[in-house]
Amino acid sequence: MSAGGGAEPRGDSIPLAALPTSFRDEEKALNAAGIASWEGVRTLDELQLSRLARSGRATARNLRRLQGMAVLICDLDLAPADAALLLHAGVATVSALAASTPQDLVTRTGRLERQLRSGRPPVVDLPTAQRWIQRAKHWQTTN
Repeated sequence: MSAGGGAEPRGDSIPLAALPTSFRDEEKALNAAGIASWEGVRTLDELQLSRLARSGRATARNLRRLQGMAVLICDLDLAPADAALLLHAGVATVSALAASTPQDLVTRTGRLERQLRSGRPPVVDLPTAQRWIQRAKHWQTTN
């Protein structure tokens, strides 16, 4: 589900197409390896990540960032844009999200939006933050 409340497809069916340009080399490496979904990125092990990073211009750092996004997308059913927002706001794991307060999440994501000077209204409000935190806590108790 995206912050706006609309249903999004599960991570295993969301293609990696149209990643931000900062991940273009990683996108090429993933495509060359036949990895075309967020679930495929999520399940990469350390050896596979290292091989992908050595295969071209992709960096291990960016591949790990994409993997962090994939975990949030697949495990918590977040939209890719929402996972990217959390990652860049410093909430990169399910446990970090579960340990957050709704106000902290709104503050962090709002600060990032202001730094980016997006000019759009905040994406994360208190109810959205609370919903994401509850998903993270629920996921931790069931896994």
